[in-house]
Amino acid sequence: MICFYICGPCIIGLQRRGLCESEGVRAVNPKIAPTRGNAVKIASSLKLAEKGRGLLEQKRTILLMELTGRIREARELQASLERVFSDAYFSLQAAGLSMGIDHVEELAYAAPECDDFKIRLRSVMGVEIPMVDPVDKPPTPSYSFLGTSGVLDAAYSRAREVLALIARLAEVETSVYRLATQIRRTLRRVNALEKVVVPSQRAALAWIAGVLEENDREDFIRMKIARESPSEGGAGQ
Repeated sequence: MICFYICGPCIIGLQRRGLCESEGVRAVNPKIAPTRGNAVKIASSLKLAEKGRGLLEQKRTILLMELTGRIREARELQASLERVFSDAYFSLQAAGLSMGIDHVEELAYAAPECDDFKIRLRSVMGVEIPMVDPVDKPPTPSYSFLGTSGVLDAAYSRAREVLALIARLAEVETSVYRLATQIRRTLRRVNALEKVVVPSQRAALAWIAGVLEENDREDFIRMKIARESPSEGGAGQ
């Protein structure tokens, strides 16, 4: 068993406490002086790291709950969108059969582009989640009633439903992506604190405590020897 080399008494103390290479003593920064001041600083830093790890775990839990709800909502929207898409396509086919596909295509060019989406942001544990206002305006056909029929009106209405669902699905899928990205980052930070920062600080604190204890023991032995030396000298005379 090879321990971190410091000095003879310190090695004995570390071996006595089992603080060898397997316990992470090798990770102790050799530039850290084994003083009580550094021990206080490392203890304060360790307490802060453990508190930060707890907060990050709470953040991850909240984000996972939000992500689970968004994934469930995305699945429901995808199922609804598939059904509405099928109805819209059937209505478009019926309009093409009733009026002619070329005439329906010419009328489709008259429909204006819809670019009046309103997007707001909502913060969930620091993650900006988009919120798209519902596209619930009543459909206003941009074509004349002359030469058209109710079948085209039904196809236009179904297309507006598809547009509203696409906007909602885009909101949910973007939220899922952002939440998943933040969860991965939070998990990396938690692992760094749990597997690197906290163990290294605990090892450094234990190492300093061992060195200070050995120094105190050596000082006690020196003082005891110093008190006994004059009495032995007087007895010899």
